[in-house]
Amino acid sequence: MKEEKHKEILKEVLDEIESALNDKRGLLSHQRRLAFSLSLGAVNLIELYFHKLNIIKEGTQIDHTWFKRNEDKILEKLQNQITSPIDSIEKIKDIVDITKQIEEKRDDLAYGAPASDKILQEKINLFFKLKKVLKC
Repeated sequence: MKEEKHKEILKEVLDEIESALNDKRGLLSHQRRLAFSLSLGAVNLIELYFHKLNIIKEGTQIDHTWFKRNEDKILEKLQNQITSPIDSIEKIKDIVDITKQIEEKRDDLAYGAPASDKILQEKINLFFKLKKVLKC
């Protein structure tokens, strides 16, 4: 996917976050959309970052489900998507850790019972933390 497409997707994710944060009903009324959007946003941030580093292989698409695995398996999957050694990427362990936290309980938030505004706010904060680490 081209950089422009990642930027377009991230704009949609940021629009959903803004809409949720400004909704007088609270974040809970956006729970499912936030679960999907934050997950989508996280993998697109990583792909965009790899584009900026000029290391992403053509046709690469990172799967959010990879981040439900242990760190070694995640790093192995990511290594297959890039042309440089994975350990040469600055803060790769932080990137993986934050994305794992975003993905944690994603399916429960997307398909399960209502959570809380606090949990949803924590997920939003993690997304912005990842965005800051990746400088995207």
